[in-house]
Amino acid sequence: MRNRLDLSAYLVLGPENTMGRPVAEIVGAAVAHGFTCVQLRSKTASARELIALAEEAAEVIAAQGKEEKVALLMDDRLDVVLAARMKGIKLDGIHVGQSDIPTEVCRNLLGEEAIVGLSARTVDLLDYARTMDTSHIDYFGAGPLHETATKTDCDRDGEGRVITHSFEALRKLAEISSIPVVVGGGVKVADLPELAKTGVDGFFVVSAVAAAPDPGEAAGELVACWQASRHRG
Repeated sequence: MRNRLDLSAYLVLGPENTMGRPVAEIVGAAVAHGFTCVQLRSKTASARELIALAEEAAEVIAAQGKEEKVALLMDDRLDVVLAARMKGIKLDGIHVGQSDIPTEVCRNLLGEEAIVGLSARTVDLLDYARTMDTSHIDYFGAGPLHETATKTDCDRDGEGRVITHSFEALRKLAEISSIPVVVGGGVKVADLPELAKTGVDGFFVVSAVAAAPDPGEAAGELVACWQASRHRG
């Protein structure tokens, strides 16, 4: 899976994002309409609940015959990834922040075939991409593009406003990065044409799909716009 990683349409979700609907139901709708990567992220679910969510999501992806095309990742919880793998659940890797478990530890414990993603403020990623060894990381997650209620731990300026990032900064990151870059944080369909011009490899969303009245329709609209925008670029 690591060699086939497709970040073009990336869904992040947990039970707190789905408006009371099953996580697996949203995952299934998104994957059926072209999403290529799924990250399970929850600050409220227990380890056992996350393992169960991973199993349900993996089953939904496999039922569509896409287990070798759609990566299933877990946010932050290396313990959950290891436990799920021991149970035979196809969880392909982990996504961490720069203040979480070090990426080299994740790589060492999960092995060479696992996917390891890293997110941070765009300015930090610019410095990281220029100076650090990225051989054990598969992609950067950058953002936020806009302020968003689903990401409450964003950096803020002296007046308490969320620090967002320009398309120009993202273009610079894509230009210097030796690994793929995926961008999120309040991303909507209207952002995708300009985002595609930056040269990043994909977008990630939470509420745009997970909280949509029709998640499948919302996912399909995002995927179609991204593909058309990349084609024009």
